[in-house]
Amino acid sequence: MQLEELLYKVSVVELIGDNKVEVKAIAFDSKKVKQQTCFFAQKGTKVDGHRFIDQAINAGANVIVCEEIPSELKEDCTYVRVDNSSEALGKCASNFYKRPSQRIKLVGVTGTNGKTTIASLLYQLFKTLGYKVGLISTVIYKVGDEDFVASHTTPDAIQLNQLLDKMVERGCEYCFMEVSSHAVVQNRIAGLHFAGGVFTNITHEHLDFHKTFKEYIEAKRSFFNQLPTTAFALSNKDDKNGEVMLQETKAQRHYYALKTLAEFKAKLIDDSFEGLNLKLDGEELWSPLIGLFNAYNLTSVYATARLLGMDKVEVLTALSTLSAVDGRFQRININKITGIVDYAHSPDALENVLKTIRNIGVRAAKLITVVGCGGDRDREKRPVMAKIAALYSDRVILTSDNPRTEDPSEIIEEMKPGLDRAGIRKTLAIVDRKEAIRTACSLAEVEDIILVAGKGHETYQEINGVRNHFDDMEVLVEALNELNPTKV
Repeated sequence: MQLEELLYKVSVVELIGDNKVEVKAIAFDSKKVKQQTCFFAQKGTKVDGHRFIDQAINAGANVIVCEEIPSELKEDCTYVRVDNSSEALGKCASNFYKRPSQRIKLVGVTGTNGKTTIASLLYQLFKTLGYKVGLISTVIYKVGDEDFVASHTTPDAIQLNQLLDKMVERGCEYCFMEVSSHAVVQNRIAGLHFAGGVFTNITHEHLDFHKTFKEYIEAKRSFFNQLPTTAFALSNKDDKNGEVMLQETKAQRHYYALKTLAEFKAKLIDDSFEGLNLKLDGEELWSPLIGLFNAYNLTSVYATARLLGMDKVEVLTALSTLSAVDGRFQRININKITGIVDYAHSPDALENVLKTIRNIGVRAAKLITVVGCGGDRDREKRPVMAKIAALYSDRVILTSDNPRTEDPSEIIEEMKPGLDRAGIRKTLAIVDRKEAIRTACSLAEVEDIILVAGKGHETYQEINGVRNHFDDMEVLVEALNELNPTKV
């Protein structure tokens, strides 16, 4: 591909060299540069890619896209100055892979909670309806029936366009993807054409990155602001920011709700550990999914399918067959004790899960919650998480999550101020997560419920940059099976 083709729709401030030079690869990591590569020097939060320009040229880069032209220019190298290298990368990645998002119906799902479930349910639904589909989620990437390990909620711009190109190549007609606020701010979705966008909700989260809640809201909102007039924008009207999200979008606005009037309206009739019963768009629907939050998820999935032109009866029929996502309210019952693993790692998500368990669990049963907070992340939510856990639980065990580079015992200490006197009396602190889960099981009796929150589908625990194998469900099953049957 010639450079001038690669730069289609990119705002170039200055170009030094030949704009018809051949480009055979693109990269933003100098270690991945080979001959005739266009290297993008990005200013990251920790590392400035401009420092690696010489390294990229020595490895074979013949084009450099940057925000600052180096003082010393190399022969046979073209330099392209832009205002934002990350935005340019997104647009160039789309051009390099022949704009795959325009050859597939791409729907983005954003919000604090529910992104993974909604995107995954949409993937399941459209497969059930007979379509070839792609999925880009926190848990996994899917191209048709082929699975790929997920590295981020939203992949980098190059990987994203590679995946979309592969989906088009395999005949996929739709792709459903999670769109994180980080991805929006970092321009990972720049250059993509969306057929629609879905907003779930927004609560306290990621303030380590966005600094203020207002900035976090603006990051989410800018996704909808970028949607074209041909797209739909679907929002949760029950969320206090649901209408704010769509204020400036050029897309066609639509809303779903359970509590307020909306185009797509649902009512929760019954909720139990066996599933939930909904009245959706005037028709009754049973689903094996559990909880009010899943009533919202199903409603948004139904609305999205209808906005994409699917038949009402076919969608409602298929919805009742959809199954839960791994690590999202994943339930087992061993030795007459219920164990639940959930990805809840924000205050709102934890409260939703605990309220659901309280509403549908056996009244006489104890609820034992194992919870921690991730290291190198939003510290403000730590005491709030402890407070919520203690408010709805009979026993709480504060433990390690993914401590990353922090001392897990110090993270737990930062959670404790959220506890009042009653909360302190019912709370234990056990740093070792495996031991914390085993202790919860030893405290449980017949019909009790154990919630292990925070890591969900993850099969690792990150400690000082090393990912060690750790699976909450695996540990929980093992611990429950080891219980003395005479006790339970």
